[in-house]
Amino acid sequence: MKRALLVGIDEYENFPSLGGCVNDVAALTPLLARHEDASVNFDCQARTSASGQILRDQLLSAIDGLLAPGADVALFYFAGHGAAPENSDVTLVTSDGTRQSPGIKLSELLTQVHSSQVGEVLVILDCCFSGGAGGLPQLGSAAAILRPGLSMLTASRADQPSAETAEGRGLFSTYLGGALDGGAADVLGRVTVAGLYAYLTESFGAWEQRPTLKANIDRLHDLRQCAPAVPLDDLRRLPQLFTDPGAELHLDPSYEPTAEPRGDPHEADFAVLQHCRAAKLVEPVEAEHLYFAAMESTACRLTPLGRHYRQMAAQNRL
Repeated sequence: MKRALLVGIDEYENFPSLGGCVNDVAALTPLLARHEDASVNFDCQARTSASGQILRDQLLSAIDGLLAPGADVALFYFAGHGAAPENSDVTLVTSDGTRQSPGIKLSELLTQVHSSQVGEVLVILDCCFSGGAGGLPQLGSAAAILRPGLSMLTASRADQPSAETAEGRGLFSTYLGGALDGGAADVLGRVTVAGLYAYLTESFGAWEQRPTLKANIDRLHDLRQCAPAVPLDDLRRLPQLFTDPGAELHLDPSYEPTAEPRGDPHEADFAVLQHCRAAKLVEPVEAEHLYFAAMESTACRLTPLGRHYRQMAAQNRL
């Protein structure tokens, strides 16, 4: 069972208004609620200032519900103001926050996470100074100690603001949506926190805000499942096509379906190779395209990534 709590706050009593946080929650909720094939993913609850104030005590109660027993994975997403770190402790500003008491300190949130029985917890923060999350406020240190199973993905470093776009979205959350929508999917179509971070860190330049990732995990849970780049049945055929992972597979015109005679069994193999070529698992030898490798009777071979997936198939891990 997977739960997600998404919070977006644009309106504040004592802080300037924002323009993209509610829109971010509206855009990300359907991506997390359903996989690409429309099957159920996270059971999402969205809390935004469009429906009323997000008060500190109410948000703490909602987080308690998110982290209550009964779920295997919990995801907390927050878009709104982040108060500047004080003794390495970032604060998520709630609608009723004041300058003296802005909202929920990350140390409070992490205390709830540490006492939770939920095995895997992902915290995603799109707010200013969010990279300071997970520090040790009692030591005034940026060093982080995270409980097993906890990952924290943030929009910026501890000394940086988090930008909004002219279209009324958070810049980080806009890229996050693209990552969840398949941009960060691996060959099998899996979107994980590692894939999200790899996608997000490449989305920002050296002079822009820099996303951060802190994690203490021993496995990667699928945050969303997209269409695989190569069908599983095709991946499972790699050990049959390449009995030696380092050897070349010699081709000839019988592999190409447009060549005569039609209907050769090699044509089915060539369709698998074409799928793998598109996913950078197979490359032609001494030819620009697999078509020319077949018509000119050269060969193809596995790339390093292809050898990885061939090994997974050979070990019955696919």
